[in-house]
Amino acid sequence: MVLKIVNAAAFVVAVGCGAYWFCKAVGHRYAYVMLGVKEEGARFDRRRLADWIAQTVGHRKLMKDVKSGLMHAVFFYGFLVLQLGALDIVLKGLLDVRLLPSPAYEWFLLSQEIAVVLVLAATAYAGFRRYGEKLKRLKRGWKPSLVLLFIGSLMLSVLAVSAFERVWKEEPYTALAPVASALAAAMNGLSGTTAAAVLYYAAWWLHLLILLGFLVYVPQSKHFHLLSAPVNLALARSGPPGKLRTLDLEDETAETFGVGAIEQFTRKQLLDLYACVECGRCTDVCPASGTGKLLSPMHLIVKLRDHLTEKGAAITSKSPWMPAFVFGPAPGGSAPATVFRPDPHRGRAWNGSGTTDIGPTMRLQQDGWVKPAALAGNGRPADASRSAPAADNDRALAGLQPVAIEEAALIGDVMTAEELWACTTCRNCEERCPVGNSHVDKIVDMRRYLVLTEGSVPADGQRAMQNIERQGNPWGLSRSDRSGWVRELEGVNVPTVHERPDFDYLLFVGSMGSYDNRTRKVTAALVRLLDHAGVRFAILGDEERNSGDAPRRMGNELLFRQCCEENIALFRKYGVRRIVTACPHTYNTFANEYPEFGLTAEVVHHTELLRQLVEEGRLVPKYPVRGVATYHDSCYLGRYNGQYDAPRDLLRAIPGLELREMERSRANAMCCGAGGGLMWMEDSAGKRINAARVEQALAVSPTVIASACPYCLAMMEDGTKLLEAEDRTAARDVAELLAQAVFGP
Repeated sequence: MVLKIVNAAAFVVAVGCGAYWFCKAVGHRYAYVMLGVKEEGARFDRRRLADWIAQTVGHRKLMKDVKSGLMHAVFFYGFLVLQLGALDIVLKGLLDVRLLPSPAYEWFLLSQEIAVVLVLAATAYAGFRRYGEKLKRLKRGWKPSLVLLFIGSLMLSVLAVSAFERVWKEEPYTALAPVASALAAAMNGLSGTTAAAVLYYAAWWLHLLILLGFLVYVPQSKHFHLLSAPVNLALARSGPPGKLRTLDLEDETAETFGVGAIEQFTRKQLLDLYACVECGRCTDVCPASGTGKLLSPMHLIVKLRDHLTEKGAAITSKSPWMPAFVFGPAPGGSAPATVFRPDPHRGRAWNGSGTTDIGPTMRLQQDGWVKPAALAGNGRPADASRSAPAADNDRALAGLQPVAIEEAALIGDVMTAEELWACTTCRNCEERCPVGNSHVDKIVDMRRYLVLTEGSVPADGQRAMQNIERQGNPWGLSRSDRSGWVRELEGVNVPTVHERPDFDYLLFVGSMGSYDNRTRKVTAALVRLLDHAGVRFAILGDEERNSGDAPRRMGNELLFRQCCEENIALFRKYGVRRIVTACPHTYNTFANEYPEFGLTAEVVHHTELLRQLVEEGRLVPKYPVRGVATYHDSCYLGRYNGQYDAPRDLLRAIPGLELREMERSRANAMCCGAGGGLMWMEDSAGKRINAARVEQALAVSPTVIASACPYCLAMMEDGTKLLEAEDRTAARDVAELLAQAVFGP
């Protein structure tokens, strides 16, 4: 009786400590998230509930990688089943009471053993993927392996508890507990002995301590996503994908615009950081990362998360590590985190074999000091056996100066400008993220800080924005030449809004369609098709302005707002009810971002309108276009607006044209490299993104790479030239191919 009381008291103490440390770890991270800017909460309606269930319970995005998806499904459902088993083990060890009466209990034991075996198999496969297949997107080392050790040892302890119980209580072999029965049979000599009872309670306590250790470990690791990811998915923003947060430019009290400190992100953006699984799916599909640029979406999130934890602990004086007396040596708070900046008078750092110019700063970590994870070459991790003075001496020799974490610059000490300007805003990272993280809005928010607060922009990007501000186009060409393409057309009437005030559609030509010689051919094909189909359209002519998409993605919210207000004023002046455009960037901006500022017109992409005209019989593709086409999806038409079928339907309607899909297509299509304002900036680091994308297109041996975006068309055509494939593969807009089928060669 005394032993039972001692066992129960020890149980209460152990569970109490585990629950206390767990709640403190979660609570402190909650306090860090609450440092962010408050924003309007998401409405959890029926549609969002269905999506939440599909994501969390159905593993919808995880199943895009079938093997990984099945593995995680086994973990997810296996642990749900095993929670009842854990309760049963506790009840038997404390009160000698079973969770269910017989014969249901025997079948319950079978479900537990099946779950244990499946989870063990999934654990072994997880280890094989990480260390056998060595997938590039998965980290290796003791930290990523710790959870596998936790899960594996937890499953083995379940079997051990069951086996020793059968030995102690001399229970016979049963096919409903085959593994535990087989283990018990191997220890038949201990049946009914005190040694068997001791071994049972030893296994029972081992299981309990592993379970509590795992509980405390989860919120202090990437596995916090077990708790934060369902919440993050439930709070996902409503509205169009990728829609950017609007800045209050009229706020006279604002000292900065954009995000220049971690606490200037919204609370939802900070919750993203703790939801990250570090699975690497985002980096695996990132066009910048895949072509040798500095940006890695996963490391972006991880670095921001670590910085939030460090700075949050410093601001709130709440240690992120539990138990704090083990992991947080500073009494009454967290360990002081320090960032090391280059000494402006030194500027050299150790690279393992000699000194090299130092760029970003070094970050002090528990296992040494290293620089941000996405960067390599300038850093000498400290030997764990070296004393603190020796490590300080290393840093002094490297030309580094300590800076308190509260004074660390988000852009410069945590993130680099090079990383931020490498993003094409394609949203492939977000499309692949299984926990609903948004990467692009964080990057744009930090770009806004660089542009609006610090006035820091790459020279070619600055030039493009100045030209848009002065002349309404990125080249700085005269506003009066905007409708010059009309004079080059023969036999087609292209009326302005003055000449046809009762127009049905405003054709918004855009800067590319107006000034770029190659895209002018697409504009010509489109107006010929619209005129032939009897569509009453009109253009703004020289009054047309830039849509403002590129300035907004580059962080210049002020210039975007100017373009937006000027365009909406024009639309109201001429009573525009419907707009058609051949540019997905303009389409996305008008359809999803202008309505917040007063636009009420319907917006359609030219492929949507052309498909409608073909379906209605107003356009008849009767001339064969012999060849093989592969379609390159525009990010802003596809991932931003879900339009994948209209361009493909048009290509299929063209006689003689065979359509072949690239390996990466539709929602997983690779970006051409021109989004996010990069159309106007030089791609100088690593491999050119458009060349990598054209290589993927050439893999299906097309005669035509079709697209439905002027940026994509320019990048595909440039890519075929870079790869010396222009003699066998042409780049064409869907409208050009349709015009050839309607009017003949």
